[in-house]
Amino acid sequence: MDIKLIISNKKQFLDLLLLADEQESMIDKYLERGEMFALYDEDLKAIAVVTCEGERVYEIKNIAVYPSFQRKGYGKQLLNYLFEYYHGRCSVMFVGTGDTPSALSFYKHCGFRLSHRLKNFFIDYYDHPIYEDGKQLIDMVYLRKDFS
Repeated sequence: MDIKLIISNKKQFLDLLLLADEQESMIDKYLERGEMFALYDEDLKAIAVVTCEGERVYEIKNIAVYPSFQRKGYGKQLLNYLFEYYHGRCSVMFVGTGDTPSALSFYKHCGFRLSHRLKNFFIDYYDHPIYEDGKQLIDMVYLRKDFS
């Protein structure tokens, strides 16, 4: 397994980015200002984009694993890499997700805890309804992981 920092041509990963954030105009708001990481295990399995949101505050804006490789530990391995990569310069890392049991359980299992909600985020900022696990997403749920 190898994780690479992607410096240029980030849009080449758009198909994978769209799995986690299905509106390209929303991806465009953070893609170039974020640091992108690609996880390879023989071939590409997962991608993540992390932005700096203030002094020692970072946010995972996008993390996606190809569906055929989900639930095999790649997402968790990528998160653990990010925790090590940002160790020492990050005091808190946020991630925003839909209000679904599978997503919330995954992040909690990886050491995140509930932080806050942005009401109507998916209705106000997306041009079409977003569904995950058969449920329409309305609020963005933020989770946080604190670093010492």
